Amino acid sequence: MSQEIHYLETGSQDPFYNLAFEETVLRSRRSGEYLLLWQNDNTIVIGQNQNAEGEINRAFVEAHQIHVVRRTTGGGAVYHDLGNLNYSFITDVGDAERLTMERFTRPIVEALQGLGLQAEASGRNDILVEGRKVSGTAQRLLRGRFLYHGTLLFDANPGMVSGALNVDPAKFESKSAKSVRSRIGNIREFLKTDMDMPAFWSYLKKTLAGSGLVEDHLTDEELAAVDELKRTKYDTWEWNFGRSPKYNLRNKRRWDGGTLEPCVEVDQGIIRQIVFYGDFLAVSPMDEVTGALMGTPFRREDVGAVLDRFPLRDYFGTITRDQVLDTIFYVD
Repeated sequence: MSQEIHYLETGSQDPFYNLAFEETVLRSRRSGEYLLLWQNDNTIVIGQNQNAEGEINRAFVEAHQIHVVRRTTGGGAVYHDLGNLNYSFITDVGDAERLTMERFTRPIVEALQGLGLQAEASGRNDILVEGRKVSGTAQRLLRGRFLYHGTLLFDANPGMVSGALNVDPAKFESKSAKSVRSRIGNIREFLKTDMDMPAFWSYLKKTLAGSGLVEDHLTDEELAAVDELKRTKYDTWEWNFGRSPKYNLRNKRRWDGGTLEPCVEVDQGIIRQIVFYGDFLAVSPMDEVTGALMGTPFRREDVGAVLDRFPLRDYFGTITRDQVLDTIFYVD
């Protein structure tokens, strides 16, 4: 990262506002490097390609008045409370060939190591301490700008994490709450010298920004854009729950690159509607791909020809073209 890093805080614990704030920064600040630190209170944040109702424990969510919001990045569902601290890096894409997750995970891993923790990057998008997950990350590309964000479990409530989320049996051996808790850890429990959230926040801000820290604020115009985006997108049922089309064909496969679940409505051999659910690490919205597939004959070669028009890594992460087709046309 360059020496100068603009630092922003949302000043809110409202998840709908915070995601609108982050997207506004991504859209309006077209140069320079930015660091955001922020918190959501009592929230499930689902990935852009996930089926909300399939990810949440509806009865638990309603009983505990948990917010549910969809983000614009891929990956899986996560639970946020005030024991979490979220971070966002926004920067230029630069040389796309050199755009690796290590570029962004390394500063977080090194910051945790600076506290004496045995931290390491793992798998597609996790950061572990002593083998337990303390951070999940995701990313997005938008017109030459790159968003990389994640959550740090500092002192989160594991009972809420396990109760709020439905556990995919394809990902975990057991559906029990115990199996979820065994996978995650809180940073605070690993510290040799205790610190509270304000101290951790201050440490992370200083460590990630370093001597190049520039305290920044959004303009009145940008703040108005945040409010408008919150109202028209993030705080709507249509965005968070209403992205589930009718379908008459549904398959689900788990690949190294994540879970992929295409749901397709086929009428007279033609794709009328299609959606791809899953926790794969997309960096671009799926709308262009699904829009191009509508009206396509439901044949492997025709669907493959449409997929060939797109840089599939942007939309499906490391899930390959043939794996996408194998999932759509899978016969058990």
